[in-house]
Amino acid sequence: MILEENEMKIEALQQELLTLNPTDEAYEEKKKELKQLKLDTYSHLTPWDRVCIARSDKRIKARTLISHLFGEFFELHGDQFYADDAAIISGIGFLGDIPVTVLAQAKGSDTAEKIKRNFGMTSPEGFRKTLRLAKEAEKFHRPIICIVDTSGAYPGKGAEERGQARAIAENLLEFSKLKTPVISLVLSEGGSGGALALTVSDYIYMFENAVYSVLSPEGFSSILFKGAIKPEEAVNYMKMTSQDLKNYGIVDEIIKEPLGGLRYISLEYANQLKDILIKKVKELSSKDESTLLENRYQKYRCIGQ
Repeated sequence: MILEENEMKIEALQQELLTLNPTDEAYEEKKKELKQLKLDTYSHLTPWDRVCIARSDKRIKARTLISHLFGEFFELHGDQFYADDAAIISGIGFLGDIPVTVLAQAKGSDTAEKIKRNFGMTSPEGFRKTLRLAKEAEKFHRPIICIVDTSGAYPGKGAEERGQARAIAENLLEFSKLKTPVISLVLSEGGSGGALALTVSDYIYMFENAVYSVLSPEGFSSILFKGAIKPEEAVNYMKMTSQDLKNYGIVDEIIKEPLGGLRYISLEYANQLKDILIKKVKELSSKDESTLLENRYQKYRCIGQ
């Protein structure tokens, strides 16, 4: 794979730069070489390249995004029925000086955290937790910010026994009727019903290298083509990149990423993202409830027309 090979070369050049004296001519030459290699690598990405970037362990996760965007974040736990789902980070924080409710799918950064968070695959209690806090946000007129990053809802036996499909369906129904602004950000992977449960919103942002689809490329290849084509080829039929979904009117706006993807968040980038969200929250909050609900209904009613 060209992307994987080039990223290895980029890492090698970055390590080499650390050993050179910044005042040497060799340092400047290597720096130019690195810049050009990055441009060559990330300026012409294929859909499969974007899938790989979205899934990368080096990409930031929801916890990092929350820490950069929301001040005084206080996490809340549990669905008050069964348990707390660590695949969902939820709570209250400040976006600038605006109190908001944050509902985020979290994959985890290292092996221990990935296992704890079930690799971001949400269980019924996770969806019920998000709905509980969404209803609380509605009661206190707090805008809701959803961060989507999941390969899909957890498909295990226990999750099905505890009403996985019903929990997702209830989220879809209830989020469509919430009398408070709802904004969704597709951070990396937006997979299947697990992602849909947090994207019935007034405005959907999608990061440039994120993907959003009804099924994974592997599932698409296996189910629809019976393995006759590889996932790398199947992804070309799926139209799951940010630009594809913007063209179809499913997402509203694409958030540009630094060259190479979201591996870290600079203070400047975080402030730009905050400004974007604050502006949109204020715009949506200025609408009366009936207009907000009607616009949300029409947004989804018009998809596919």
